[in-house]
Amino acid sequence: MKLALALAALLVPATAGAQALSCALPRDVPAATGQDGGERRIVPVTGYTLALSWSPGFCRQSNGRSRFQCGGGNRFGFVLHGLWPDGRDGRWPQYCAAPQTIPAPVVRQTLCAMPSPRLQWQQYAKHGTCSGMAPAAYFARARQLYGAVRWPDMAALSRQPGLTAARFASAFARANPGLPPASVRVIAGRDGWLDEVRLCLDTRFQPRSCAGGKPGSQRLRIWRGV
Repeated sequence: MKLALALAALLVPATAGAQALSCALPRDVPAATGQDGGERRIVPVTGYTLALSWSPGFCRQSNGRSRFQCGGGNRFGFVLHGLWPDGRDGRWPQYCAAPQTIPAPVVRQTLCAMPSPRLQWQQYAKHGTCSGMAPAAYFARARQLYGAVRWPDMAALSRQPGLTAARFASAFARANPGLPPASVRVIAGRDGWLDEVRLCLDTRFQPRSCAGGKPGSQRLRIWRGV
Protein backbone atom coordinates (compact mmCIF):
# COMPACT_ATOMS: atom_id res chain seq x y z
CA MET A 1 0.00 0.00 0.00
CA LYS A 2 2.76 2.46 0.90
CA LEU A 3 4.51 1.80 -2.39
CA ALA A 4 1.25 2.34 -4.28
CA LEU A 5 0.85 5.69 -2.56
CA ALA A 6 4.36 6.59 -3.57
CA LEU A 7 3.64 5.72 -7.19
CA ALA A 8 0.67 8.07 -7.17
CA ALA A 9 2.51 10.84 -5.35
CA LEU A 10 5.53 10.83 -7.64
CA LEU A 11 3.37 10.95 -10.75
CA VAL A 12 1.35 14.00 -9.74
CA PRO A 13 1.79 16.70 -12.44
CA ALA A 14 4.31 19.36 -11.47
CA THR A 15 3.04 22.74 -10.30
CA ALA A 16 4.65 25.87 -11.71
CA GLY A 17 7.46 27.19 -9.58
CA ALA A 18 7.26 24.46 -6.94
CA GLN A 19 9.46 25.44 -3.99
CA ALA A 20 10.22 28.82 -5.56
CA LEU A 21 9.30 31.15 -2.72
CA SER A 22 9.84 34.02 -5.15
CA CYS A 23 10.94 33.53 -8.75
CA ALA A 24 10.79 36.37 -11.27
CA LEU A 25 11.79 35.17 -14.72
CA PRO A 26 13.90 37.52 -16.84
CA ARG A 27 12.41 38.96 -20.00
CA ASP A 28 14.78 37.11 -22.30
CA VAL A 29 16.00 33.56 -21.69
CA PRO A 30 18.42 32.19 -24.30
CA ALA A 31 18.90 28.59 -25.34
CA ALA A 32 21.54 26.71 -23.34
CA THR A 33 24.49 25.12 -25.07
CA GLY A 34 28.16 24.42 -24.50
CA GLN A 35 31.05 22.22 -25.47
CA ASP A 36 30.91 18.45 -25.24
CA GLY A 37 33.28 17.21 -22.54
CA GLY A 38 33.97 14.64 -19.92
CA GLU A 39 34.75 10.95 -19.88
CA ARG A 40 32.19 8.94 -21.80
CA ARG A 41 30.91 6.00 -19.77
CA ILE A 42 28.24 3.64 -21.11
CA VAL A 43 26.85 1.30 -18.45
CA PRO A 44 23.33 -0.12 -17.94
CA VAL A 45 20.89 2.18 -16.17
CA THR A 46 19.62 0.51 -12.98
CA GLY A 47 17.71 3.44 -11.52
CA TYR A 48 17.76 7.20 -11.01
CA THR A 49 18.64 9.76 -8.37
CA LEU A 50 16.55 12.92 -8.03
CA ALA A 51 19.00 15.42 -6.53
CA LEU A 52 17.54 18.41 -4.66
CA SER A 53 19.83 21.19 -3.44
CA TRP A 54 19.01 23.36 -0.41
CA SER A 55 19.28 26.81 -1.97
CA PRO A 56 19.80 28.92 1.20
CA GLY A 57 22.82 26.80 2.05
CA PHE A 58 24.17 27.11 -1.50
CA CYS A 59 23.69 30.87 -1.55
CA ARG A 60 25.43 31.17 1.81
CA GLN A 61 28.63 30.05 0.07
CA SER A 62 28.08 31.49 -3.42
CA ASN A 63 30.22 34.62 -2.87
CA GLY A 64 28.05 36.75 -5.14
CA ARG A 65 27.81 34.19 -7.93
CA SER A 66 24.53 32.80 -9.24
CA ARG A 67 22.73 36.14 -9.26
CA PHE A 68 19.44 34.73 -10.48
CA GLN A 69 19.30 32.10 -7.75
CA CYS A 70 20.80 34.13 -4.93
CA GLY A 71 19.86 37.73 -5.72
CA GLY A 72 17.52 40.02 -7.56
CA GLY A 73 14.65 39.42 -5.15
CA ASN A 74 14.39 35.71 -5.95
CA ARG A 75 14.10 33.27 -3.05
CA PHE A 76 14.23 29.51 -3.28
CA GLY A 77 13.97 26.59 -0.89
CA PHE A 78 14.91 23.24 -2.44
CA VAL A 79 15.87 23.49 -6.10
CA LEU A 80 16.39 20.78 -8.69
CA HIS A 81 20.05 19.81 -9.03
CA GLY A 82 19.46 17.00 -11.47
CA LEU A 83 17.96 13.67 -12.47
CA TRP A 84 20.86 11.23 -12.64
CA PRO A 85 20.81 7.75 -14.20
CA ASP A 86 22.49 5.26 -11.86
CA GLY A 87 24.52 2.15 -12.59
CA ARG A 88 25.95 -0.66 -10.46
CA ASP A 89 28.90 -1.01 -8.11
CA GLY A 90 29.48 2.72 -7.78
CA ARG A 91 29.64 3.32 -11.54
CA TRP A 92 27.13 5.46 -13.37
CA PRO A 93 26.64 6.33 -17.04
CA GLN A 94 27.74 9.79 -18.14
CA TYR A 95 28.27 11.81 -21.32
CA CYS A 96 26.63 9.04 -23.31
CA ALA A 97 26.14 11.05 -26.53
CA ALA A 98 26.82 14.45 -28.02
CA PRO A 99 24.37 16.75 -26.19
CA GLN A 100 21.75 18.75 -28.00
CA THR A 101 21.13 22.45 -27.45
CA ILE A 102 18.44 23.01 -24.82
CA PRO A 103 15.79 25.18 -26.52
CA ALA A 104 15.02 28.54 -24.93
CA PRO A 105 11.40 27.57 -24.05
CA VAL A 106 12.68 24.50 -22.16
CA VAL A 107 15.29 26.58 -20.31
CA ARG A 108 12.57 29.06 -19.36
CA GLN A 109 10.13 26.37 -18.19
CA THR A 110 12.85 24.86 -16.00
CA LEU A 111 14.43 28.03 -14.61
CA CYS A 112 12.27 28.31 -11.47
CA ALA A 113 13.09 24.69 -10.65
CA MET A 114 16.75 24.64 -11.75
CA PRO A 115 17.72 28.32 -11.60
CA SER A 116 20.79 28.26 -13.84
CA PRO A 117 20.90 27.78 -17.64
CA ARG A 118 24.53 26.72 -17.31
CA LEU A 119 23.60 24.02 -14.80
CA GLN A 120 20.79 22.87 -17.07
CA TRP A 121 23.30 22.40 -19.86
CA GLN A 122 25.79 20.60 -17.64
CA GLN A 123 23.12 18.28 -16.27
CA TYR A 124 21.81 17.35 -19.68
CA ALA A 125 25.29 16.88 -21.15
CA LYS A 126 26.46 14.60 -18.33
CA HIS A 127 23.27 12.85 -17.26
CA GLY A 128 20.40 13.57 -19.63
CA THR A 129 22.22 12.12 -22.62
CA CYS A 130 22.23 8.77 -20.79
CA SER A 131 18.48 8.82 -20.15
CA GLY A 132 17.50 8.20 -23.77
CA MET A 133 15.41 11.39 -23.68
CA ALA A 134 15.73 14.57 -25.71
CA PRO A 135 16.15 17.77 -23.65
CA ALA A 136 12.44 18.68 -23.60
CA ALA A 137 11.38 15.22 -22.39
CA TYR A 138 14.25 14.92 -19.90
CA PHE A 139 13.52 18.25 -18.21
CA ALA A 140 9.76 17.64 -18.33
CA ARG A 141 10.30 14.39 -16.41
CA ALA A 142 12.68 16.08 -13.97
CA ARG A 143 10.22 18.94 -13.35
CA GLN A 144 7.37 16.46 -12.90
CA LEU A 145 9.23 14.53 -10.23
CA TYR A 146 10.47 17.70 -8.54
CA GLY A 147 7.02 19.25 -8.55
CA ALA A 148 5.49 16.17 -6.94
CA VAL A 149 7.77 16.22 -3.90
CA ARG A 150 6.25 17.58 -0.70
CA TRP A 151 8.51 19.42 1.69
CA PRO A 152 8.86 19.11 5.46
CA ASP A 153 8.70 22.17 7.72
CA MET A 154 12.27 23.37 7.21
CA ALA A 155 11.91 26.21 9.72
CA ALA A 156 10.88 23.80 12.46
CA LEU A 157 13.61 21.33 11.53
CA SER A 158 16.25 24.08 11.59
CA ARG A 159 15.33 24.74 15.24
CA GLN A 160 15.20 21.09 16.27
CA PRO A 161 17.89 20.29 18.85
CA GLY A 162 20.01 17.26 18.09
CA LEU A 163 18.82 17.01 14.48
CA THR A 164 20.53 14.15 12.65
CA ALA A 165 20.56 12.97 9.05
CA ALA A 166 18.36 10.03 10.07
CA ARG A 167 15.79 12.27 11.75
CA PHE A 168 15.74 14.59 8.78
CA ALA A 169 15.23 11.66 6.37
CA SER A 170 12.32 10.47 8.50
CA ALA A 171 10.75 13.94 8.47
CA PHE A 172 11.18 14.15 4.70
CA ALA A 173 9.58 10.73 4.30
CA ARG A 174 6.62 11.67 6.53
CA ALA A 175 5.93 14.65 4.27
CA ASN A 176 5.71 12.23 1.31
CA PRO A 177 3.43 9.28 2.17
CA GLY A 178 4.79 6.08 0.68
CA LEU A 179 8.36 7.34 0.46
CA PRO A 180 10.48 5.30 2.93
CA PRO A 181 13.35 6.95 4.82
CA ALA A 182 15.67 4.41 3.18
CA SER A 183 14.98 6.15 -0.17
CA VAL A 184 16.23 9.49 1.19
CA ARG A 185 19.94 10.27 1.18
CA VAL A 186 21.02 13.38 3.09
CA ILE A 187 24.19 15.19 2.00
CA ALA A 188 25.89 17.66 4.34
CA GLY A 189 29.25 19.41 4.40
CA ARG A 190 32.00 18.75 6.88
CA ASP A 191 30.59 21.54 9.02
CA GLY A 192 27.24 19.74 9.20
CA TRP A 193 25.24 22.23 7.13
CA LEU A 194 22.63 20.64 4.85
CA ASP A 195 23.67 20.69 1.20
CA GLU A 196 21.37 18.33 -0.63
CA VAL A 197 18.70 15.65 -0.46
CA ARG A 198 18.81 12.80 -2.96
CA LEU A 199 15.81 10.55 -3.61
CA CYS A 200 16.64 7.08 -4.91
CA LEU A 201 14.33 5.81 -7.65
CA ASP A 202 14.08 2.69 -9.78
CA THR A 203 13.87 2.63 -13.58
CA ARG A 204 10.13 3.42 -13.36
CA PHE A 205 10.93 6.50 -11.26
CA GLN A 206 9.45 4.93 -8.13
CA PRO A 207 11.18 4.87 -4.70
CA ARG A 208 13.85 2.30 -3.98
CA SER A 209 16.37 1.95 -1.17
CA CYS A 210 19.54 3.95 -1.59
CA ALA A 211 22.82 2.08 -1.81
CA GLY A 212 25.09 2.47 1.18
CA GLY A 213 22.62 1.88 3.98
CA LYS A 214 20.29 4.07 6.00
CA PRO A 215 20.86 7.73 6.92
CA GLY A 216 23.08 7.90 9.97
CA SER A 217 23.58 9.81 13.19
CA GLN A 218 25.53 12.67 11.62
CA ARG A 219 24.49 15.96 13.24
CA LEU A 220 22.76 18.24 10.79
CA ARG A 221 22.30 22.00 10.66
CA ILE A 222 20.00 23.89 8.28
CA TRP A 223 20.89 27.38 7.10
CA ARG A 224 17.75 29.41 6.41
CA GLY A 225 19.30 32.74 5.48
CA VAL A 226 18.51 36.11 7.00
